[in-house]
Amino acid sequence: MSGVVPTAPEQPAVEMENQIKSTDPRPDAPPDYTSHFVPGPPGVAVPPPAGYPGGLPMGYYSPQQPSTYPLYQSTSGTRPIQYQPGKYPGTIQPVPITWMPGPTPMANCPPGLEYLTQLDNIHVLQHFEPLELMTHFETNNRYDVKNNSDQMVYLVNEDTDDFTRNAYRTLRPFVLRVTDCVGREIMTMQRPFRCTCCCFCCPSARQELEVQCPPGSTIGFVAEHWNLCRAVYSIQNEKKENVLRVRGPCSTYGCGSDSVFEVKSLDGVSHIGSIIRKWNGLMSTMADADHFDIHFPLDLDVKMKAMIFGACFLIDFMYFERSPPPRSSR
Repeated sequence: MSGVVPTAPEQPAVEMENQIKSTDPRPDAPPDYTSHFVPGPPGVAVPPPAGYPGGLPMGYYSPQQPSTYPLYQSTSGTRPIQYQPGKYPGTIQPVPITWMPGPTPMANCPPGLEYLTQLDNIHVLQHFEPLELMTHFETNNRYDVKNNSDQMVYLVNEDTDDFTRNAYRTLRPFVLRVTDCVGREIMTMQRPFRCTCCCFCCPSARQELEVQCPPGSTIGFVAEHWNLCRAVYSIQNEKKENVLRVRGPCSTYGCGSDSVFEVKSLDGVSHIGSIIRKWNGLMSTMADADHFDIHFPLDLDVKMKAMIFGACFLIDFMYFERSPPPRSSR
């Protein structure tokens, strides 16, 4: 039967369906990945060092071993914080401030000035402000007042807004608040704004400082006097009557030496005390970190001691408060 064409045997429907699907080049599942890494023989087991539970350093958490060393372990509602070893060696405790023992209240003495009745000299130390040195942005001045035993007597803080400080700089009006060891404001010093555009000999251009102790009760004024070559001030009582006179050097910059402001009687004969701005080298020229030594007799009236103390700050703002360098027109 040569005219009969041979035909392929019939295949089941399932096999035919499989052949149709096999023509798709995309596999149904990714092939198995065969790694070429050949593990070596197991090594000697080394126990974890002391202080590292589970072999992990303190402060590290392994997701593969969630129960080995959790970062936080809370049993009573609190979560102790763990730090990396060597990162935080310990908490640095602030240096304690030693205050001068508070004296007992005295008659005819404003509250807070009892400290000055026991002292014949004090040191006024201005805080160094790195922000001013780097950015020339004027910040509120801060001062520490100490005795010879390095005990704190007062804290002095300027209370002036940012615009006034940076717009008027050394000519700015300010308020200085003097506090004692318990934070009580025992003295307030106020400097009003005085325009310097007119003639220097004009009374309206002379600088003035009012001292109140306690705040709200004026005990005196420090008034500037016009002089051609040196700084001259009058220390006045609450009625603006001259009591003492302060006479500064011809050159108040004191480059390389101390600047001495002598406190004398009105006739200029008796030497009462002095306000000395100490020379601290480059710190005196580059940064506002002035150091003043104030000397007065031990038996001087306590209000006059407070007035000499106030004159120190007016002198600081007028002659030793650093101004920023002038900007170039370019």
